[in-house]
Amino acid sequence: MGKHKVVIIKPGYSEFLEGHNNSRKTSLGDVLRITPLLHLYEQDHVSFVTDIDAFPLLKNNPFIDRLIPYDLTTALQLESEEFDTLINLEKVPGICALADKVKAWRRFGFRFNSRSGEAEAYDQASGVLTVSADPIQKKNNKKTSQELLFSMVGEKWNGEEYILGYDAKTTEKYDVGLNTLVGPKWPTKKWPNENWNKLEKMLEKEGLSTTRQDKQPKNVLTNIEDYADWINSSRLIVTNDSLGLHLGIALKKQVLGLFGPTPSAEVYFYGKGEAIYSLERECIPCFKETCDIESKCMTDITPELVFNKIKEYKQK
Repeated sequence: MGKHKVVIIKPGYSEFLEGHNNSRKTSLGDVLRITPLLHLYEQDHVSFVTDIDAFPLLKNNPFIDRLIPYDLTTALQLESEEFDTLINLEKVPGICALADKVKAWRRFGFRFNSRSGEAEAYDQASGVLTVSADPIQKKNNKKTSQELLFSMVGEKWNGEEYILGYDAKTTEKYDVGLNTLVGPKWPTKKWPNENWNKLEKMLEKEGLSTTRQDKQPKNVLTNIEDYADWINSSRLIVTNDSLGLHLGIALKKQVLGLFGPTPSAEVYFYGKGEAIYSLERECIPCFKETCDIESKCMTDITPELVFNKIKEYKQK
């Protein structure tokens, strides 16, 4: 008997722990953070359907046998192919409808409700859907994304790590990398520039070598492989909640994540880093893309606090 055939659908258009979304912009960090799931299927034949923009994160992944772009041709192919297991990690209704048409003996994740026109969960994923759809439950959630991800397929997470297909070409050259930028979707996640500037000066005064994302050439900002090489060039990464955070974890760096509007409890640092956030604000995480409060939560994270954390990790 041949290997079991598994298909995972994850273009990255809707984050699996966020509410319903019909975006066509790929969340690269969300694609990368579901890769621990691949450990469960390392003995199987895995087809992974994703947006072409996410290919650099997944190509050469040893646990993926076929990396397939999400497009019309793929949709037609999937409808005619048979699998043992289908895992749909998207809540976009059209993708759920496509997943429902794929022939598979076992199904996990999200499916299409033909009456409501919305995504709904298979039994094992109902808890994840509740957490992602209910801001109160999401705010109170203490489980990591890995725990919730594995629960969607009826398994228990046992510390499995990210799997980055790209083999970074650089070696550690800097003490600290400052990952300063955020995507357009969540401008409220950005730590103020004046704080980055002050932290950079404090580190240089301490004699620590630094490299800063917003001072890199265009290729680092636009090419994922060059970006991963840049992340890999530092021993410790200070970062907003962004792709850089997940790349840093995947590359086994020390990572200090700066959090405000998005929850830190979902992120697991594998003993090599931690989340930094305001202890004074009851409103966080608020999940808001804009904020009308004059003094914002990200400003509560002072350069001095981050600097002291960096010195702690320098001793490790």
